Amino acid sequence: MTYQMGRRALLCAVAAFGLASSAMAGGHQVVDSIHFLIPGGAGGGWDGTARGTGEALTGAGLVGTASYENMSGGGGGKAIGYLIENADSNHGTLMVNSTPIVIRSLTGVFPQSFRDLTLVAGTIGDYAALVVAADSDVQDVSGLIDAFNADASSVAIGGGSVPGGMDHLVAAMVFQAAGADPVDMKYVPYDGGGATMAGLLSGEVQAVSTGFSEAVELAKAGEVRIIGVTADERVDAYADAPTMVEQGNDTTFVNWRGFFAAPGLPADKLAMYQDAIDKMYSTDEWEAVRARNGWVNIHNPGSDFETFLENQETVIGDLMKKLGFL
Repeated sequence: MTYQMGRRALLCAVAAFGLASSAMAGGHQVVDSIHFLIPGGAGGGWDGTARGTGEALTGAGLVGTASYENMSGGGGGKAIGYLIENADSNHGTLMVNSTPIVIRSLTGVFPQSFRDLTLVAGTIGDYAALVVAADSDVQDVSGLIDAFNADASSVAIGGGSVPGGMDHLVAAMVFQAAGADPVDMKYVPYDGGGATMAGLLSGEVQAVSTGFSEAVELAKAGEVRIIGVTADERVDAYADAPTMVEQGNDTTFVNWRGFFAAPGLPADKLAMYQDAIDKMYSTDEWEAVRARNGWVNIHNPGSDFETFLENQETVIGDLMKKLGFL
């Protein structure tokens, strides 16, 4: 639903409340502005999703302006706590998050869960990938597992999530599928995808577990090599990257990403955000961002998002128990 008001009333509302508001642009613009809160560092999947979504929304004229704030800390918990504690002054803010909000709540990294926030919409899926430096002796997933089996202490896997978080979990799934003991796997956490890739290129770790979209541009530039993707088939955004499945490793996984708002967000604000995101999917601007990153459209607004998250909580919880993380 698109709400419209006169220019003077609109300016007064913004000045008085500092909230995202409806705007007039021939009925095309839906929201005046959105401030994106990113719970991790620059260069990670959350960062790319927020900035890519803002790029598409503003480029398509659905949102007037977009701003961005990286707030690292506590495995994402700092940003969640900030949004909850300052709810009334953050009705113009959308926080990006993904599977880790489920994982970290289950493991007690932070006390909140998705139930403490306003659920706006799930928007995309991003496959996971294992990546090595371009000059690495490791050529494929089997080579990585062989090196680990020969000397587990010589193989460290980096990731942009806390121990027991999503990147760790995905790597553990791959190792377990190959018959290796994931408990013995050395995992090194970094703050976001950018820091993770820096750790790989500096030789601190021998491979990284990361989002496929975070590795594509570096792979195209010849700085890293993607040795396995958790998709059922090769992804068009970078078809040179082999899947885990085609290498005989039965690991498939897609990490959803989506947006949350402060608790108590007024219903009309929520409706505007959801309307803007819904309209975004039919724009050329969004398709350009989606294709560039190799994302899959997974649109789950409102109550559908809640049902999706509750189901994932059960599935991920069972998997983490099986792997010994819970």
